[in-house]
Amino acid sequence: MSIRAVFFDLGGVIVRTEYQAPRQHLAEEFGMDYEDIDRIVFGGGQNGSAARASLGEITEEEHWRNVMKVLKRPATEYERIRADFFAGDVIDHTILNFLRSIKPKYKVGLISNAWSGLRSYIVREKFDDVFHHMTISAEVGVGKPDAKIYEFALEQLQVKAKEAVFVDDVQENIEACEKLGMQGIQFKDSESALKKLKALL
Repeated sequence: MSIRAVFFDLGGVIVRTEYQAPRQHLAEEFGMDYEDIDRIVFGGGQNGSAARASLGEITEEEHWRNVMKVLKRPATEYERIRADFFAGDVIDHTILNFLRSIKPKYKVGLISNAWSGLRSYIVREKFDDVFHHMTISAEVGVGKPDAKIYEFALEQLQVKAKEAVFVDDVQENIEACEKLGMQGIQFKDSESALKKLKALL
């Protein structure tokens, strides 16, 4: 059966931390290592706050308030610290332009484990037009590698698993989509991922 839909992950694929310096400076400000600040924001932190935000149990803002408590900083500073933390992130326009080019022929979707602010970020950065539908874990209450998030995304684009391909940087997420019958491409870099994708299409 031929491919009718293409799904992409966001973090680590379309948006990647290409410059470590801003996060490194932030870590130094708090007398810690890069890995420490990374772990506080994305890891367990206060009561597994990042994971709870990914499932929509708390808002992104509530998560950042928890981060501020761990960092022992006033809640009013969270916007500045968040901006510094993500300052090294880069949006890959090569991928976005490719997805725009195939959109008339294929259905294009997003499947992302992300906090409640992701949709407004995508709209603000002006690439919401790329997708026919965006499946964001905080909005649907389930995240990768749970089969339910893939099933939901497939349903939204009205395609069968065997008619879809998914590009993600995490091996576990690729294995999960393949169990359902989707084709998976593990992202290492744009050039090789798009080459593999074009071969499938």
